[in-house]
Amino acid sequence: MKRRDFLQKSALTSAGLLATGSLFSQPFFEGKIKQFGFQVYTVRDVIKKDMAGTLKTLKKAGYDYAEFFDFADGKLLGMPIKEAKAIIDASKIKLKSIHVPTGTQAHTTPGTMVNNWQKAVDDAAELGAEYLVCAYLDSAERQTIDQYKKVSELFNRSAEICKKSGIKFAYHNHAFEFKEIDGQIPYDVLLKETDADLVKMELDMYWVRFADQNPIKIIQKDRGRFPLWHVKDMSMDDDRKMKEVGAGRIDWKQLFAYDKDAGLEYFFVEQDGNWAENSVQSLVTSIKHLKKI
Repeated sequence: MKRRDFLQKSALTSAGLLATGSLFSQPFFEGKIKQFGFQVYTVRDVIKKDMAGTLKTLKKAGYDYAEFFDFADGKLLGMPIKEAKAIIDASKIKLKSIHVPTGTQAHTTPGTMVNNWQKAVDDAAELGAEYLVCAYLDSAERQTIDQYKKVSELFNRSAEICKKSGIKFAYHNHAFEFKEIDGQIPYDVLLKETDADLVKMELDMYWVRFADQNPIKIIQKDRGRFPLWHVKDMSMDDDRKMKEVGAGRIDWKQLFAYDKDAGLEYFFVEQDGNWAENSVQSLVTSIKHLKKI
């Protein structure tokens, strides 16, 4: 059965996440996941208290790289850039990506897309980051389609500045981007209005499913646009809370089979809360499952 025909069938029988029958695409996985990343936000309750110890534990668990947050005004997680870099380098965890705000709701905060963005880009380059990712749109900046178009313009400008410093730019979704406004889907607007060569997407699989969308269809529609993923599972219960990877309803083997179509470079395991034990153990449990697929 051709993949196209199978996808048409799967759309009728499930959320579109039935097995494709294919092995993981080459060359990223070669049948097994080779490297693992995590989003530092998961361990926000402990990382600032003991960054070195937390990173050491997660490195020992098998994580190779990470995506950080709390980055502005020349600091990362409240630390001066040089100090944070020294701790990260010593841990052997590679910093690949950093979440950033637009800054439209906090104009006085330097190091955002609307206030001294070049400084943020320079600091990210010093840290060795490959990506800067807009983490979230505040409610006030996403009420209309015109606002999404203005945000797209901001993304294009920000991405141009990133490119000059050898850094790539992306946007991280939640569920609200898939809620129709005036007959249009905001996520589609972002994809259309941003430069595909400059602005990539970090596809958060949990939030895509929470919005009752099919991530495979999203990937197939805009191949190569999704080099970053957030990997977090969803409860089997009606509450659809976040769960450790492998303890929920998402079939990760099926999704990772589309790594090549997505243009996947890095994925970050994340769990905002609802940890079975604690934040660190949540990441440990999740990587154990991922190593098996």
